[in-house]
Amino acid sequence: MQVNLIDRPSFYAKYGKRLLDIFISSVILPIVVLFMLIIAISLLIVSGRPIFFTQERTGLNYSNFQIWKFRTMRINQIQKSKVNDWVGGVPEQFVFKNSQDTRMTGIGKLLRKLSLDELPQIINVLKGEMSLVGPRPEVPEITAYYNLEQSKRLYMKPGITGLAQINGRSNIPHGRKINYDIDYVENCSFLLDIKILMRTISVVFSREGAY
Repeated sequence: MQVNLIDRPSFYAKYGKRLLDIFISSVILPIVVLFMLIIAISLLIVSGRPIFFTQERTGLNYSNFQIWKFRTMRINQIQKSKVNDWVGGVPEQFVFKNSQDTRMTGIGKLLRKLSLDELPQIINVLKGEMSLVGPRPEVPEITAYYNLEQSKRLYMKPGITGLAQINGRSNIPHGRKINYDIDYVENCSFLLDIKILMRTISVVFSREGAY
């Protein structure tokens, strides 16, 4: 019989996942820092300050935190959260961003295509606010409208990558992302995390759904 991890988290979900985050983050940290330094200098030369972009996101059990990214948009056009009047949850066909966004800088488009704008989130992982693998964190203005089913994706720390990111990323509507995220929360395991991490590498190089 399959155990629902939402009702009864496994040992891995409660403890092993954090150990994996710390281990992998420690191993890749020197390489990540080197890439971040190169990107930061490039952004400073091409786009100027600020180099980083921080935004409030919703994490585990509706706790909010500041997510770190490299700035990819023009300073006066940084994306602001929209006020919605949804009833009964976030609509399944809701799309947060699209490939025709004109607010991005030239170097910002490149960073997003290669997912390099997400590298600073290693800070969030080391602080314990995020995990390497998990549902992507959304802004409070969206999670405030979650229905009971959608809120299940907040039963686990948000991740830099996840099932939705290896199955279409920005090409799929919110409803499908939610389904992938809940499926992950209910079936989280060491092998699944390793599979997602390995698949993420190929997805990043293919630039599938990245914008």
